[in-house]
Amino acid sequence: MADEQTREWLADLRGASYVSAQARLHALLLRAARAETGRRAGRLRLAGPELDDIAHQAADDALVSILRKLPEFRGESRFTTWVYKFVVFEVGAKVSRHFWARAAQPLETEQWERLPDRFGFSPEQAAQSADLLAAVREAVSTVLTSRQRDAFVAIVADGMPLDAYVAEIGSNRNAVYKAVFDARRKIRAHLVAHGHLGEDEAR
Repeated sequence: MADEQTREWLADLRGASYVSAQARLHALLLRAARAETGRRAGRLRLAGPELDDIAHQAADDALVSILRKLPEFRGESRFTTWVYKFVVFEVGAKVSRHFWARAAQPLETEQWERLPDRFGFSPEQAAQSADLLAAVREAVSTVLTSRQRDAFVAIVADGMPLDAYVAEIGSNRNAVYKAVFDARRKIRAHLVAHGHLGEDEAR
């Protein structure tokens, strides 16, 4: 059984007062989007109008998705919990797109420093970060195709959601997934060949 608040939301969104209900829902989504962008603001180095614009875009797109998928909602969770998932996803996608728009710029030091963790290297391996990062940079520059390099930088280094990147370049999930998989395999092989990883670690 759905809780009372959920039943009220569904009744309002499906009833005669759906216009005002959508306005209230958008306000709820905007508060959630602002909270989520605020939570990420420190490490994103975003603030002011730029950050608020991302929150508004996320709330707008989340509302469209929620209304489109409303018939699929079965009340297995609270309505507010269900809609928050949409806005959190949209914030992540908008943030990634925001930084991807500037992807032509060289990777910054912080982005390179995140790579050992993204590869799942052990703390001992990551402690040797200077040599490791230099080797990863060399591999990205020399052993990857341009398609693999673009996908790797967007998804692994920048953390862009796979679906957002797929939509950005007009490709499909399988092709992008394979490009990232092949890029990781080539980079690991490069690290093994140059003594930064053992064969067992590379597996």
